[in-house]
Amino acid sequence: MSSLSSRPTPVSRRNFLSKSVSAGAALALPLSPFRARAAQPIKQVSMTLDWLYEGTNAGFMIAQEKGFYRDAGLDVAIAAGKGSSTAAQLVASKASQLGFADGYVVGNGISKGMNLRTVGSIFRRNPCVVIVFDDSPIKSPKDLEGKKVAISAGSAVIQQWPAFCKGAGVDATKVEVNNVDPAGLAPALINGQVDALGVFVASFVPPLEVRGKKPLRIFWFSDYGVTVVSNGIIAHNDLIESDPELINAFVSASIKGFLYGRQHPDEVLAVVKKYQPTVDPAITNRGLEVSWETWVTPNTRGKPLGWGSEDDWTSTLQVLHQYGGMTAPLRASELYTNKYVPTGAEFIPPQKA
Repeated sequence: MSSLSSRPTPVSRRNFLSKSVSAGAALALPLSPFRARAAQPIKQVSMTLDWLYEGTNAGFMIAQEKGFYRDAGLDVAIAAGKGSSTAAQLVASKASQLGFADGYVVGNGISKGMNLRTVGSIFRRNPCVVIVFDDSPIKSPKDLEGKKVAISAGSAVIQQWPAFCKGAGVDATKVEVNNVDPAGLAPALINGQVDALGVFVASFVPPLEVRGKKPLRIFWFSDYGVTVVSNGIIAHNDLIESDPELINAFVSASIKGFLYGRQHPDEVLAVVKKYQPTVDPAITNRGLEVSWETWVTPNTRGKPLGWGSEDDWTSTLQVLHQYGGMTAPLRASELYTNKYVPTGAEFIPPQKA
């Protein structure tokens, strides 16, 4: 991740409400992709990230640089993204074969006609959090009563806020919620204009801790009953049906990349800098650590990385129906599949961050 002053609006990675769920053929890949060179490539593949090249999504670049895609017979072009909603649009329109996008966005998109599915659930824990500086008198969510919390209007965080308050036993009528533009969230907390922020963990925790030079206290929505699946590998259902071998090869190689990066974090920074030279090393490393906290949920313990829980996906749908405005009667099986997730002990990630 880059600094707060230089990176684009963080919340846009999952702020699907401000995006159209339809994508025309004119959609192009966000940035010029990096392409892995295979000696004898079997298949060329286009893939779009959720955001810029950074520590959180470095598993894909690791898979490319370590030759995991090449070994799987794939010649992969990885393009930086402009948010989960854009990645979903590109895949739905077949402008990109594969993407990396948030499950909440994917579910909403599918309910509105996007013909896609998550084929590998990587970040399986809800990324929505409330954060305060560690020296804040707010020690628990209940302490938010009588305080000011800044959240961006239209974000998934503000949609899920009532569910968080209900689960945490917070009287939402006693909390002053200020709708703040994403660019103004961090300054509002640093300058004391608000007491807490409602944000996506990987977008704000690393830069705030590094630039603010002090730790944050994090209240995860998932710890208070708001279960929502986050980022995973997505593909168009037509591609899944027509070329399951490609999906299987890509998912397996990508998961190898994420697991390798977990085991060799010292190599991640060098790989990310190759693709995004301006990254801040400290923020990249912290972002990597934060992402590990989203890998395992109570329902995915002991399962390979990429494996999705039906209960977690069903809960995602329930949250979308109750708080996200979804009306389509979807089933969890329409949002994800575990068919292409590799099995074996070597694919089971560490169970704690």
